[in-house]
Amino acid sequence: MQTLTIIGGQWGDEGKGKIVDCLSEHADAVIRFQGGHNAGHTLVVDGKKIVLHLVPAGILRDHVTAYIGNGVVLSTDALKKEIDELAVQIGDVSDRLKISEDCTLLLTSHAALDQAKELKRGGQAIGTTSRGIGPAYEDKISRRALKMHDLFDLESARDKAADLLDYHNFLLTRYFGVDGVDSDQVIANLLEAAEWLLPMVADVGYEANCLIKQRKKVLFEGAQGVMLDIDHGTYPFVTSSNTSIGAVGTGAGIAPSRIDHTLAIVKAYVTRVGSGPFPTELHDETGVEIARAGAEFGATTGRPRRCGWFDAVLMRRAHQLNQFNGLCITKLDVLDGLDAIKICVAYDVDGSSRDNVSGNARQLERCEPVYEQMPGWQESTCGIRDYDQLPLNAKRYLERIAELTEVPIDIVSTGPGRTDLIYMPSMSAW
Repeated sequence: MQTLTIIGGQWGDEGKGKIVDCLSEHADAVIRFQGGHNAGHTLVVDGKKIVLHLVPAGILRDHVTAYIGNGVVLSTDALKKEIDELAVQIGDVSDRLKISEDCTLLLTSHAALDQAKELKRGGQAIGTTSRGIGPAYEDKISRRALKMHDLFDLESARDKAADLLDYHNFLLTRYFGVDGVDSDQVIANLLEAAEWLLPMVADVGYEANCLIKQRKKVLFEGAQGVMLDIDHGTYPFVTSSNTSIGAVGTGAGIAPSRIDHTLAIVKAYVTRVGSGPFPTELHDETGVEIARAGAEFGATTGRPRRCGWFDAVLMRRAHQLNQFNGLCITKLDVLDGLDAIKICVAYDVDGSSRDNVSGNARQLERCEPVYEQMPGWQESTCGIRDYDQLPLNAKRYLERIAELTEVPIDIVSTGPGRTDLIYMPSMSAW
């Protein structure tokens, strides 16, 4: 196994950052291929919490080169803040961080547009992070965006930015009826950022392919989760990028055939941030207890996450779209002490049973989960590193998930630390 892709198998926040960090111990490079600073990876290393948004989690390993691929929309302000914070926590990382010359640049006006759109939607708000991700991808698709390579010609970049900001300010003031942004200040900040950004710019796709040819180990890091995919998720309650396996090729510059193994990261239950359908959501004390035990608050926004039982129906859909080679089940320890645990095995949709549905949000809102109940376990699983040491009912629960999803389990996470992991024999190839 030379190339490994990490995909969120649910609605994001599954614990991808920790797994990327741990698996990057054996990697030469880690490449982030989509999303922006709306993503958040919370890592616990030697008892110290580190939160990443744009920089790939592999950066915590001194031997790893971290790449930000062309599929990412990049806020220079957010990246600078993150690099500065990492310098305090682990030292300067700029010599091990490379940024695609084709990254789309995200400006403060994109965030202003994002906030104005959510405000205008009122009760129909999507629940975005208001970081400007959607508007930045809109400009990319409309072919008016600034790209990283534009900064190599500062005079041309100034003119292009001025035109883009004129358009943004027209929308902000004339359509949304809010204040515009200071174009001169935005441009000045952007041109100033070029000085420290350009030394990190690289042809990421070319370098990724060279690494693969050299038989180096490359890990591809995704953000969010499959059910937030702009094409296959619960539209319109989705993110603005493709979060599924196809985005690896387009967002990192490699052929899909280069991927050896795809690992889905999924919680032992399900969470969701923001608006949108959530068939297995719990509105009772069990949901509150899971949220408390799992510290379910967004790493990027601090918003509380909605919690629910594991949904095998959505997981089967995610597998259909990605053909996962294995599962990594995170936060198993959060379910310790529950008397009973439920798994959604089908949906009741308008009186008929369904075991596979699309991300159609209107249809999902009508779905009633059909549950299979399993006995819980009272013993602690926290920190267990040997599968055989797990409580019998915990093992039965994991095995049932593998059976229902038709995907074998590669890894089980039993706590927030680097060593709180159970590696199954299938991962020995990595």
